[in-house]
Amino acid sequence: MISVSPERFDDLVDAAIDLIPDSFLDQLGNVVILVEDRNPEEPTLLGLYEGVPLTERLADHSGLPDVIHLYRLALADICRTDDELVEQVRITLLHEVGHFFGMDEDDLDNVGYA
Repeated sequence: MISVSPERFDDLVDAAIDLIPDSFLDQLGNVVILVEDRNPEEPTLLGLYEGVPLTERLADHSGLPDVIHLYRLALADICRTDDELVEQVRITLLHEVGHFFGMDEDDLDNVGYA
């Protein structure tokens, strides 16, 4: 477990977002990325996607933005070094973005984002 300030964690999330190719990033316009300390119902959860995946949307889809939650303290709990945290933030963000694009757990495992 390592300690990470909210400001430093936000920087790591920003850096992970910067790694998303523009062609995918352009499709995330109605997705909010929220950083929270922990998921209140499942404190060890690293991230969570809430919304309707693109593969399940109808042509007339509208509504509230989709949300990707990243849980700072849960992520810090599983890392022993800053490098591990950088990598885990990247993997977790891409995992949740994958859910937005309609990938399931098996798909994400196959591409290394499980």
